[in-house]
Amino acid sequence: MWQLADLTLDSRLLIGSALYPSPAIMQQAIRASGAGVVTLSLRRQNPGADGGRAFWERLKALDVALLPNTAGCHTARTAITTAQMAREMFDTHWIKLEVIGDDYNLQPDPFELVEAAGELVSQGFEVFPYCTDDLVLCERLLAAGCRILMPWGAPIGSGRGLLNPYALRTLRARLPEATLIVDAGIGAPSHAAQALEMGFDAVLLNTAVAQAADPVTMARAFHHAVAAGRLAFEAGLIAERDSASASTPVVGTPFWHQS
Repeated sequence: MWQLADLTLDSRLLIGSALYPSPAIMQQAIRASGAGVVTLSLRRQNPGADGGRAFWERLKALDVALLPNTAGCHTARTAITTAQMAREMFDTHWIKLEVIGDDYNLQPDPFELVEAAGELVSQGFEVFPYCTDDLVLCERLLAAGCRILMPWGAPIGSGRGLLNPYALRTLRARLPEATLIVDAGIGAPSHAAQALEMGFDAVLLNTAVAQAADPVTMARAFHHAVAAGRLAFEAGLIAERDSASASTPVVGTPFWHQS
């Protein structure tokens, strides 16, 4: 069990609801993942629209917490407006804040992101900002009132894993009180396990499951990987060495001499 804002959760896996082959497969995959939080986009998944009503019913049947996002926003102002609409539409004060600064790698705009985060916090939102692994940016977001940060592992949908483990380890070491969730770029269960082994509180992913050949089985694989990674962190990984170290040393152990 762990605490995410005002919610107690069993799973440290958060999962997205886009890109699945069908709504039915989406529902099955989310169940298989064991995730207690599902992200969704107001622009794509409006429950009030005719095309989104069936999708919305499937999400409600999962009995999970919803984390609306501001995907597609490029300015603080549009992100703030989208967040306000999402709060009314989905009846939640949680918002995954995305303010994109570059359309090629979907990298967040740090200046617009901090501005939007500060304003939304002042309006009572629990802001989950999608950000890079830059320490100064993360410190600015915390100073703006965010309690949760979502640094990327790699660009969204790239599947390249944790491109800068040093930067991510630095964030974890320097921001021990913050809830840190690796978001974006995770392509394999081993990437998720690595993030949890490093001490991150959770991971959020979508493409790696939704676009797998078998999304349901892949979701199950991520469920086990996240659990294994957290157990490894809690158990304590051994330090890396530059040289070999025998697991069965000779000195001090009994041996038999054969003449």
